[in-house]
Amino acid sequence: MYTSIHVIGYGALGQDVVRQLVAQGRTVTVLQRSRPRALPVGAVFAAADTLDAASLTQALAKARVVVCALGFPYSASVWRDAWPTAMANVLEACAASGARLVFADNLYLYGPHDGPLTEDLPAVDYGIKPAARAQVTRLWQSAHATGRVQVAAVRSPDFYGPGVTQSVLGEGSLMALARGRSAVLLGEADLPHDVAHVRDYGRAVISLVDASDDAYGQAWHVPCDDTLTLRQHLEIAAKALNVPLRLTLLPRWTAPILGLAVPIVKEGIEMHFLFDRPYRVDATKFRNRFWSDVTPLHVGIAEAALSFRQ
Repeated sequence: MYTSIHVIGYGALGQDVVRQLVAQGRTVTVLQRSRPRALPVGAVFAAADTLDAASLTQALAKARVVVCALGFPYSASVWRDAWPTAMANVLEACAASGARLVFADNLYLYGPHDGPLTEDLPAVDYGIKPAARAQVTRLWQSAHATGRVQVAAVRSPDFYGPGVTQSVLGEGSLMALARGRSAVLLGEADLPHDVAHVRDYGRAVISLVDASDDAYGQAWHVPCDDTLTLRQHLEIAAKALNVPLRLTLLPRWTAPILGLAVPIVKEGIEMHFLFDRPYRVDATKFRNRFWSDVTPLHVGIAEAALSFRQ
């Protein structure tokens, strides 16, 4: 077990990974451009910019294992350039220090796909944000294949939980219900849609941190609880909050119009494939190798919804 880990990024996932690691008595170095307002005891901060190769290489000079939980603003124009640059710099820094890398990824790289998502699906050049993640995938796969860096990817669908606002079960839905407003969804509410709790995502990342070398050079899907529809997810939240489920569904054809005034809606147009068909994630490989006792949806969604009341 590694006792010292460097974590790049301190968003909702990065924070959860750090909390779990320090709770296990490990020392964690958090890397990002600016110091977080608060860090748990056992975590320290080092300033680094993933878009600046020199600063990142210096910050990771003594690293032995790196978790990349990086996030960029949800903008196609940012993702197109920032993601490939950041991954190239992270890989170069890990190669220089000899650190292994666990990359916290999503499922965008598969693009539109009918049927369960499995780790052996190819990365596709679709749209802008999915294509950026596909390019990043090819970069780390090449680095691993050529022996430069040991890399494993942990891929999660939409994740949710306390503090997770940028999610289909975030600010526009669970938080809205918790604060007396109507939940808003763009498109369908009654198609099966897998989601993962942020704690399960963080736990899966840590499982790869401690895994043996044979687990590297491949991707692993975060296990989810039984598949429900987004409406059913919101019904759990409404029950926990003791409020009626108020749900506003915006037809998909309204997205280009709404996007003129609401940038996040415009950015979601190319991601229609996440919500216009059943979205099921096959995590059989991970369950068989590591663990399968995920957070039950009725527990996790209730917890997340109630947290937004605070």
